[in-house]
Amino acid sequence: MVKMIMHGCNGKMGQVITKIVKEDANAEIVAGIDKYMGIANEYPVFESIDKCDVEADVVIDFSNAVAVDSLLDYCVEKQVPVVLCTTGLSEEQLVKIQEASKKVAVLKSANMSLGVNMLLKLLQDATKILAPAGFDIEIVEKHHNQKVDAPSGTALALADSINASMNDEYTYIYDRSQVRQKRDKKEIGISAVRGGTIVGEHQVIYAGEDEVIEFKHTAHSKAVFAKGAVEAGKFLKGKCAGLYGMQDVIQF
Repeated sequence: MVKMIMHGCNGKMGQVITKIVKEDANAEIVAGIDKYMGIANEYPVFESIDKCDVEADVVIDFSNAVAVDSLLDYCVEKQVPVVLCTTGLSEEQLVKIQEASKKVAVLKSANMSLGVNMLLKLLQDATKILAPAGFDIEIVEKHHNQKVDAPSGTALALADSINASMNDEYTYIYDRSQVRQKRDKKEIGISAVRGGTIVGEHQVIYAGEDEVIEFKHTAHSKAVFAKGAVEAGKFLKGKCAGLYGMQDVIQF
């Protein structure tokens, strides 16, 4: 049995994970953390992580960037591994994650779904063939109108995966309206759409001479991310200090 603390338990993802874990015989949420206390949970809820006095094997985080610093401090001090799913982090916070991972196990992923993480691998293989053949690369991501960061962390992860396969030759272009010039061959355009209740859609376009190849992932519910986070939590129990990713959980 893996005992979990749900950081951001009363948010949308926190509640989805709560329902999934309730039906999982190998996992249990023993405490939750959330400033909003208006939801009745079957486990104790604390307003901040530093007030939590419940022992656990791992923390699953789906909160916001503001809460990440204190979470990392807690996990290092208590030696509790953490699955870090919050996006929109600052450069300073990314450095802090690297430092924390030297002292405790940290699993960081911009997207927890099996499909997206498989896509990350497929794009590397596709890019090695299509980029040298002159194909232009564009990424279009779509999310609901409540999402605060743009482009999404997943879109950036897709671009990074593509770029890594080409030894970081590409630059990222987020807004072409500010630069009126011909597209450069060594760039990846990243466009963000926000509207309605779109859970998450990512499209990678390889546009060549007289042909276009597209890779697309669509999430129809938040459950795909929640299931991945729970599996990551199980994986991280008892792990030594280090920075892990979903590729370690899935092991393609």
